Amino acid sequence: MQNQTITTAKDLQALMERAHNTDAVALDTEFVWERTYYPELGLIQLALSNEECFLIDPLAIDDLAPLGKLLADPAVVKIFHDAPQDIAILRTATKHDPQNIFDTRLAAGFSGLTSTLSLAALIELLLDIKLEKTQTRTNWLKRPLDSKQMEYALDDVRYLRAVRVLLLARILPQTQKWLDEELLSLNDPENDPGVTDEQRYSKVKGAGSLERKSLAILQDLAIWREQEARKKNRPRGHIIKDTVLATIARDCLDTHEAIEKCGEISAKTVKNYGDAVIQIVTAGSNRKEADCPASLREAKLSSNEKSALSSLQSFITLKSDVAGIDPALLGNKRELKKLIKNSPGPSRQNKGWRKTFLTDPESN
Repeated sequence: MQNQTITTAKDLQALMERAHNTDAVALDTEFVWERTYYPELGLIQLALSNEECFLIDPLAIDDLAPLGKLLADPAVVKIFHDAPQDIAILRTATKHDPQNIFDTRLAAGFSGLTSTLSLAALIELLLDIKLEKTQTRTNWLKRPLDSKQMEYALDDVRYLRAVRVLLLARILPQTQKWLDEELLSLNDPENDPGVTDEQRYSKVKGAGSLERKSLAILQDLAIWREQEARKKNRPRGHIIKDTVLATIARDCLDTHEAIEKCGEISAKTVKNYGDAVIQIVTAGSNRKEADCPASLREAKLSSNEKSALSSLQSFITLKSDVAGIDPALLGNKRELKKLIKNSPGPSRQNKGWRKTFLTDPESN
């Protein structure tokens, strides 16, 4: 069994040349994301087979462009488990957009399993191999790594090729088309499921209880905080906590004293950011309601709509069982409620395979 740590540009280039000549490679990343806005990449795992697994050290290699070229090579399948976060991190590290991605978590949902299985659970289910998950709190930026850390990291890619083969064998032909469509969307960075700056306010705890004018203030505060966190490379909560942002927006706090009294914010933070916050609150308070974001409160369903939702959920469950897919792939309850109410705005259920599934009786 060949396990090797890649720490030089020469060795990385040699490994990439081999990888370009394989049909598929398994990949994973380890990173630290506690005190920074951007995740700090600590390790990249790559497997050519279960016998040939490698650790690429991004702390020792300045130029990861050869890895980027592999990621962008459409002739080689890149196998990940729960791909989006790894893709985003590797895109930033290599300046290349990964192509031809296979996500084993996603594929599990199209193979008669749930789409939320951890890699360890999936490997145990399909291969009857129990992984040791003892290094989940490892500092992947610290060197040297010990043997337990390295084996833990390698196990995250060692079995991915075998898992892919087993999952593909379980998927029905029609369902395979749906999976292919979902996987294809991972190639496009525009489909990154991450939250935009403009949408960030909707993720702030307490936003759902705010009136529209307060939401407008919260939206601008959240955009400002995101930009500040990005500029300083600090977690957004280290700038100002969610609870404080929501309170400022709800009560339209527009003085240093009022902001400092709202709790969970230091005098130093108020001194540093108070003027910017007050300016945002003042501008938001003067916005016309028509220009404010819509309420985030979920509209209550009428009795007819509740009945329609129940029927839709039953239909999805039954048809998913026949097709061998996880019903959760069609959408969560919030999305289905919006579908029933014909709410405006983009919807995953109104395009692609999901639309076919929901509207075509012959689609299974």
